[in-house]
Amino acid sequence: MAPAYTRAVAKVRSPLTRSEDDRRELIVWAVACAERALPLFEKATRGDHRPREALAGAMAFSRGELRIGAVRQLAVACHAAAREARTPAATAAARACGQAAAVAHMAAHAWGLLGCPRGAGVPSVDSPLPCQC
Repeated sequence: MAPAYTRAVAKVRSPLTRSEDDRRELIVWAVACAERALPLFEKATRGDHRPREALAGAMAFSRGELRIGAVRQLAVACHAAAREARTPAATAAARACGQAAAVAHMAAHAWGLLGCPRGAGVPSVDSPLPCQC
């Protein structure tokens, strides 16, 4: 049997936990940031619409038109597009879009908008990347 304190810890809310209404507001900012990087993906990967679809789904979530589960699926597909991308910039852009869409289920994914471009080796100075929002 697990100690009582273990069960109690599971009930503590993270300081990054936000209400669905808060996430609906935050996701609008996240999408605006990620949209700035989207052309880097679309230029390198013609015909792959997964990042754009993830952002559209995120905006639908912000308006209450799409549920969290559906947006999560779009975010997962977007991260798959990032793994398949041919350039570091395209990878970074797709990851930023995936993180933006993932805000629907967890606000902390907004932090991913800051790290995606740098993690892929894309400079953040004088470039249209979400880390400059």
